[in-house]
Amino acid sequence: MTKQIEIIGAPSTFGQKKLGVNFGPDAIRYAGLIPRLKRIGLDVVDKGNIEMPFLDLDKFHSQQEGLQNYEEILSVSNALATSVSETIKNDKFPLILGGDHSIAIGSISGVAEHYSNLGIIWYDAHGDLNVPEDSPSGNVHGMPLRMLLGEGDEGLANVNFNGAKVKPENIVLIGMRDLDYGERQYIKKHNVRTYTMKDIDKMGIKAVIEESVSYLKDKTDGIHLSLDVDALDPVETPGTGTKVPGGITYRESHYALELLHEADVITSMDLVEVNPLIDYENRTAEQAVLLLGSFFGETLL
Repeated sequence: MTKQIEIIGAPSTFGQKKLGVNFGPDAIRYAGLIPRLKRIGLDVVDKGNIEMPFLDLDKFHSQQEGLQNYEEILSVSNALATSVSETIKNDKFPLILGGDHSIAIGSISGVAEHYSNLGIIWYDAHGDLNVPEDSPSGNVHGMPLRMLLGEGDEGLANVNFNGAKVKPENIVLIGMRDLDYGERQYIKKHNVRTYTMKDIDKMGIKAVIEESVSYLKDKTDGIHLSLDVDALDPVETPGTGTKVPGGITYRESHYALELLHEADVITSMDLVEVNPLIDYENRTAEQAVLLLGSFFGETLL
């Protein structure tokens, strides 16, 4: 992993219906991310936040036809893909801070431009594999991975360049405990490597991470880590919008990220769904900073 990191904020709330996740990137910054990474010895540049479309609250709160906030999400995705691609062209590690998980359409589309066989580790309570016709809400933060597989809405599936950004066999899902019927069917049909909470309980997080790395490293030329803080149990990370009880513990997540650092296989990362408006004293953003410290090599001694 390069010691040169560029932070890109993507303060989008358009992929879901709870205001506040758009403050996530700045909440993480305020929790001390940059000085913490610099203390590890990393060269850190903050590119700031990408420009966001105007947030029309009347439209945001209305029930729209089809995909919710579609034009805004398409705009965000294109802008973010461009920014992420520029970072990789400059030989820097892109660390993207969300925003809701729909931002992964843009972040990973920007990454995929530079890899012929990209892998993804999706660390999340949810599969985010819905397609519009199977989604009762139309909220795009439940669909980004399916769009990146080249399915669903044509505009979002073709962000940055036409076609799929990742293959089903190059995806690992970790922390799953809330999957819709269509997602379960897709996972079974395409044999997507999946570790549910039952698997984590049975195997332990160490074996899950080691198996994931082994599964991906020899058949991919880059691996993107997409970390949704709702992968963790909401008792420990309360400031997130789609809480599912019984998640991965904070300590397990630290160890998982330490193992990923040691494996030295992750080439880009996004961290999403921190919502300070429903948090307690910015606790979830602070937890996110500590987790990122572990991922980038912080040690006690």
